[in-house]
Amino acid sequence: MKQAIQDGKTSLGIELGSTRIKAVLIDPYFQTIATGSFEWENQLIEGIWTYSLETVWEGLQASYRQMSQEVMQKFGIPLEKIGSIGISAMMHGYLAFDEEDELLVPFRTWRNAITGEAEEKLTDLFAYNIPQRWSIAHLYQAILNQEEHVARISFFTTLAGYIHWKLTGEKVLGVGDASGMFPIDITKKTYDETMITQFNQIIQKNQFSWKLQDLLPNILLAGENAGCLTEEGVKLLDPSGTLKAGVPLCPPEGDAGTGMVATNSVAPQTGNVSAGTSAFAMIVLEKELSQVYPEIDLVTTPSGDLVAMVHTNNCTSEINSWMKLFKEVADLTGSSMTMDELFSQLFNHSLKADTDGGGLLSYGYHSGENITKMSEGRPLFVRSPESSFTLANFIRMHLYSAFGAMKIGMEILEKEAVQINRIVGHGGIFKTPEVGQTILSAVMDAPVTVMETAGEGGAWGIAILASYLIREAQDETLDSFLENHVFVATKGVTLTAKEEEVLGFKKFMARYEAGLAIEAAAIEYFN
Repeated sequence: MKQAIQDGKTSLGIELGSTRIKAVLIDPYFQTIATGSFEWENQLIEGIWTYSLETVWEGLQASYRQMSQEVMQKFGIPLEKIGSIGISAMMHGYLAFDEEDELLVPFRTWRNAITGEAEEKLTDLFAYNIPQRWSIAHLYQAILNQEEHVARISFFTTLAGYIHWKLTGEKVLGVGDASGMFPIDITKKTYDETMITQFNQIIQKNQFSWKLQDLLPNILLAGENAGCLTEEGVKLLDPSGTLKAGVPLCPPEGDAGTGMVATNSVAPQTGNVSAGTSAFAMIVLEKELSQVYPEIDLVTTPSGDLVAMVHTNNCTSEINSWMKLFKEVADLTGSSMTMDELFSQLFNHSLKADTDGGGLLSYGYHSGENITKMSEGRPLFVRSPESSFTLANFIRMHLYSAFGAMKIGMEILEKEAVQINRIVGHGGIFKTPEVGQTILSAVMDAPVTVMETAGEGGAWGIAILASYLIREAQDETLDSFLENHVFVATKGVTLTAKEEEVLGFKKFMARYEAGLAIEAAAIEYFN
């Protein structure tokens, strides 16, 4: 590893997730050399979920600095050269800039559910599902709202695209991230030209000086060079000036694509489930679906292959909220238990629960949920006097609920007879061995694998894509590169839920779907 650092034969991946920015430096054998991280939270400001750009750069620099300091501590050498870099971030959202490269409105993240009218009209226009999270939905909703800034837009992009642009000067996106901005022509691996024409026609009456194709970042595929780190980019990433400019960067990608890479799930009939603040299942398709489903996003792998994406805005936030409450109780009693220990103890205790969660019900909606048609978030816990209100049932019920909305979308893929040979889970919910894996297996009614590399997550995944950029065999496909090099010796644990656990989850889901009216009433009541 020391020699790789000295020779500049490393790859760096930085991913900006919902609650953490993480940097991972790997060697030529894809082993982690050093990491750094920065905790952050989105803010609800005037009804908009956002992050400030100042915090973006503060977190990016902090995670890089921590990683480079670890290199110095471990190996006694400064990090002056890096072989390649990759930037990844939460998909979707809206970052719009004018001709002077000034941000026109605060960053609108994927978490916002404020583009319902645009979603409906664009889905009808394109005969293609356009979720509220997508960048084009945000743009069109701004047009429908007659927002003043729209006429002055010169460029709009995603969070990963923005950071990459500032580091390299290149306004580009990896195809996977781009597929969350606007529909992709799978054959040509670029934006769908017919749909661009349709969009330009419906906004023609507004007489903007721009056409949609003028605003979108250019698309690149995995393995293509996306520019180099400039002197200005070095100052933004490493203000100490230790790192030298000229490092090549791979195309910036979204967290969905890096999750697929990190779990070796880019080939047809493979899939992965990422579970964190949000949850999404990514299944690589062999053919188009038979019809348009509002619950299913059609995106792509970093190589441009079609993927069915079942995305939910909410997953573990409510679990985290309860864990913080339990930690307060533990602290009050004088316990020295850490949060990690608390998670482990309670997750393991959930395995002793009734398989259906004891008749308990919750909706961990901290924000709106598209699949269940909820416009806003109202965390809710419900039980009847007859419910078995035990701690084990309470935890299991929340683990089930974290995947409830996602399961509704997955039921559609089952009806479409989509073949799935392998499901890989990754994300914080799988940190406690066996528990999250067993729950997800009951949800999917299929074996679930968690790899030993899963803990590094998307930051490791984008580091792998950066490594793929500088691979020796330039004609090697991404799925071949992953299978024959990255994961050739990687171990994983595969678990299959028991039949009674699968039946228990189905019983919970019947309760979950029947109770959605309660959640809708809670939203109305608290407005």
